[in-house]
Amino acid sequence: MRIACLHTAESNIAVFEAAARELGIPPDVLRHEVRADLLAAAEGAGGLTADIADTTRLELLSLAQSADAVVLTCSTLGASVDTIAANSRAPILRTDGALAAAAARAGGRIVALCAVETTIDPTSRLFFDAVQQSEATVEVQLVPEAWAMFKAGDLDGYLATIAKAADGAYASGASIVALAQASMSGAAALVSAGPRPLSSPTTGLAAALEAASRHMGLGATR
Repeated sequence: MRIACLHTAESNIAVFEAAARELGIPPDVLRHEVRADLLAAAEGAGGLTADIADTTRLELLSLAQSADAVVLTCSTLGASVDTIAANSRAPILRTDGALAAAAARAGGRIVALCAVETTIDPTSRLFFDAVQQSEATVEVQLVPEAWAMFKAGDLDGYLATIAKAADGAYASGASIVALAQASMSGAAALVSAGPRPLSSPTTGLAAALEAASRHMGLGATR
């Protein structure tokens, strides 16, 4: 089995390798591709443009040529996945899609935290769609100044800031907090005011593992 991950931050490789170990995925299953330029372009443009989405789709389709499943780990680029399933030889998933589904199953008052401003819109659409058939409610919040810390290399400060925001959300009545970006996952262990927040690396890889297994089963019958 091979699962390909398209990242927009080099540091997310270690995050997803840790999630793979947690799920019992062997170390040679994941393949990583980093395209930091795509997120930088989206930030510069104020969001996902048609050209950036097209480039993202081409990268994902290329990875799918030699993988049993592909996961896009960047929430800002997430909508790029929506129109390419029919053209891919292997399943292509967005990790935040699995996160939104897990949050909807948890129910109650969901607070989804974002660190990058360009992630707010795609995260909002994704989470609101996920809870349409439930009684759960969603609030998407930006954590101010967090992304500047991440870009400056202050990972400890970044995670501590995210954890503080999660604790604040629980203190304000959240039933469950979802960390909308993969880079935020390390903050989950620092949260003390409520349940451990949901994060996309573990939920996303679990979904990819299931999709890859189905794909390999289908391939074996052809």
